[in-house]
Amino acid sequence: MIRQALLGIVVLCACLHGADGQALDPSAHLTAAGKSVPAPVLPNTAADSMPGRVARGKYLAAAGDCVSCHTRHDGEAFAGGVGFETPLGTIYSPNLTPDNETGIGTWTAADLRRAMHEGIGRGGRRLFPAFPYTSFTKVSDQDVDAIYAYLRTLKAVRYRPPDNGILFTQRWAMALWNALFFEPGRFKPDSTQTTDWNTGAYLVQGLGHCGACHTPRNMLLAEIADRAFAGGTLTDAVAANKARLWFAVNLTAVHNGLASWSVDDLAKYLKTGYGQRAGAFGPMVDVIVNGTMQLTSDDARVMSVYLKSLPAQEGQNHLAVAEQTKLGGTIYKARCEKCHMSSGRGGFLTGPPLASSAIVQADDPTSLINIILYGQGTPNTLSSNTWETMQPYADALSDDEVAAVSNYVRASWKNRAPAVKSREVARQR
Repeated sequence: MIRQALLGIVVLCACLHGADGQALDPSAHLTAAGKSVPAPVLPNTAADSMPGRVARGKYLAAAGDCVSCHTRHDGEAFAGGVGFETPLGTIYSPNLTPDNETGIGTWTAADLRRAMHEGIGRGGRRLFPAFPYTSFTKVSDQDVDAIYAYLRTLKAVRYRPPDNGILFTQRWAMALWNALFFEPGRFKPDSTQTTDWNTGAYLVQGLGHCGACHTPRNMLLAEIADRAFAGGTLTDAVAANKARLWFAVNLTAVHNGLASWSVDDLAKYLKTGYGQRAGAFGPMVDVIVNGTMQLTSDDARVMSVYLKSLPAQEGQNHLAVAEQTKLGGTIYKARCEKCHMSSGRGGFLTGPPLASSAIVQADDPTSLINIILYGQGTPNTLSSNTWETMQPYADALSDDEVAAVSNYVRASWKNRAPAVKSREVARQR
């Protein structure tokens, strides 16, 4: 569930297609009352019953955003076939329905545990971290078994995804990669932290696999542990038949991250796709609509509690502040000011604030460029209490003009960010 070589792969498996949006019984919530340990399981009366286990598995599948990478456009849910373009070729997501020939109908619960915990599929085939087992290894056995129980209830779909690129047949290399970069093991609570913090950490680090997108990677595309959540580059669609780079913002307490966000701001954003600081767009739309929106308010909040506790991680680039340009200011006044205001603070139901925005100030400007070129693209499944949908400017503004207005907002209202160059805009078209 994920995405760029293995990063281009390690980022997309992040959402749930086909969730019905119905709240589960409170006993199925990860933060169920009376639990004093993280990642609590259902009470025995529910956990020992198949309906209770299936219900919990469905909820956990939403928390893990399992379906996005396993449901191709106009395809049946979980049947696979989503293709991810990477420097190594194309890799396609597998069929997760219980079809015996083309899906995982012959898999046992132990097979799924081994895949999620060790990155080894049925028959001993090593998996690529396009499937984020590097995060899922933290998920408890009970929760993996619940997910398995839910997957077994899906409609069996006879569909075989296309063959992967030839380089993805060389699975032996993953043994070395795992030895260098993968540490298997279940989540261990921190006894010095609260139950809310630990449950939030369990969700974010494990099923949520937020670090897969929001952590920079090394030359071999492994997450850089000491830069966790400092922001990362990923590949996703920006328009029909077009995939471009995006930048998943820094989630730590820095000026170009979540420093200006409160726990309530972040919890509302995760639950609705809308908050005082930002509205969802780009790849995060799917994460919200198909993943975090399906969680209870309590679980969205504990994730926020954990994220707001992350130690500050400055971005990878420490360049001079972008210079304001006369052209950028002129474009802003003509095209942007009506919604975002001259103060950059945004307007009620018109536009989010650009002042102190993590997207605007990101070291990598690709997400800002994309939203200027292609608009917000927010689906109607998000709350109606959002700002007006931003229109695309790809046909209205040149590369130089997009760079100019980007630099204007990145250097105004005490914003600090590196300068955007026209060639960076051209790359995103």
